[in-house]
Amino acid sequence: MNASNPEFDNNKIPVQKLWQVIIASSVGTVIEWYDFYIFGSLSAIISLSFFPKDDPTAAFISTLAAFGAGFVARPFGGIIFGRLGDRIGRKYTFLLTLILMGGSTFAIAFIPSYSDIGLVAPAILLLLRIIQGLALGGEYGGAATYVAEYAPDAHRGKYTAYIQTTATLGFFVSIIVILICQKIMGEAEFKDWGWRIPFALSGFLVIVSYFIRRNMQESPLFARLKKEGRLSENPLREAFASKSNRRLMLIAMFGAIVGQGVVWHTGQFYAQIFINKILMVDFTTTNLIIAASLVVGTPLFVVFGSLSDRIGRKKIMLGGMALAAILYYPLFAWMSDIVGQEGTLIDGAYHLSTTGTVKLAFICILLVTFAAMAYGPIAAFLVELFPTKIRYTSLSIPYHFANGVFGGCAPFVATWLGAVTHSNFAGIFYPITLAALTVIIGIIYLPETKGRAIMD
Repeated sequence: MNASNPEFDNNKIPVQKLWQVIIASSVGTVIEWYDFYIFGSLSAIISLSFFPKDDPTAAFISTLAAFGAGFVARPFGGIIFGRLGDRIGRKYTFLLTLILMGGSTFAIAFIPSYSDIGLVAPAILLLLRIIQGLALGGEYGGAATYVAEYAPDAHRGKYTAYIQTTATLGFFVSIIVILICQKIMGEAEFKDWGWRIPFALSGFLVIVSYFIRRNMQESPLFARLKKEGRLSENPLREAFASKSNRRLMLIAMFGAIVGQGVVWHTGQFYAQIFINKILMVDFTTTNLIIAASLVVGTPLFVVFGSLSDRIGRKKIMLGGMALAAILYYPLFAWMSDIVGQEGTLIDGAYHLSTTGTVKLAFICILLVTFAAMAYGPIAAFLVELFPTKIRYTSLSIPYHFANGVFGGCAPFVATWLGAVTHSNFAGIFYPITLAALTVIIGIIYLPETKGRAIMD
């Protein structure tokens, strides 16, 4: 059933109103992703503060495990906040997730180090990461659902793609804040205590975002269901009680989201780890390369989201995953060759020539392009797949389970595989395998949702 009715027609909403919705949703979501990914961007430095320093590799892997714990918590956040979103509303739910995320990130800035309180330090860190994961599990589904329920049917891929850029923008902002702080303070002081400043800044950012979001109106589709008394009494039970809805969640997870998750995280986070920790390129150059690739690549999320309105979500998403599965190994091997040819080892880190830096940036742009293809259309696809009264729940559970367990753990699993096999390239086979399997399942089972009217 189309959402059109005398009170609200998503195909006739003024563009100005739609942009207000997108901006209000996106600002908060960028900040939440900044909060979530600042940890990943600083994982190498954080490991020296919260874990024993006598084994740097073990400390780094332990930090990545804590990073991954936040992702494992995401599906549980999807369950908790998905239910709230379908019961009390989209707006109030992602106001709550914003406060939880910001408070947890702010608190990380003030955790005493391992040398001060021993194992209590990593325990607190792990707890706060889990809270972050729970919050993010509720945030994304709310923002994607909120924007999609306003967007016209023929352009839903385009407008929801702006929400898709927020993850990459949050990652980009985290890198820029880190580089600025390091430049002002100096590398030694930043590693000692200055890394806490980017976490502390979250408190200010969350306050700004809260005041932007609190004036938002509730989603018209949700408001109408509430007015008509047609809200789900138990969204979680209803999502799983329906055989057809269970099937859709499984197809979405294994035919789209698992591959999207590993491609997104490999193309940005593992690429950063690979260049800095495995190829030993200096910290600043590594982050400048990643930042440059994000600047060029971020608009592509909207490009591919818009293109999916014309040629379909399925082709673009699976195309990005297929390209990643085919080209990851040669591209990562090429990066290794470039560092060997264009790098000079100084004080334990490789410093690249301008040519080498540009070449690595080009490869990272390709990696972000694959991520943009897989990720750009997926919000529109997921929203179009599920009915309004259980949409928040039905979308959030498979999305955060697949992204959390398979995608978010990709940097940890890949780094661990490299460490135990003593191979620079063993880790890359994890995302290659999952992306390839997702493409095969998606080709067989994934439906096309392009232009589908949002159901009541």
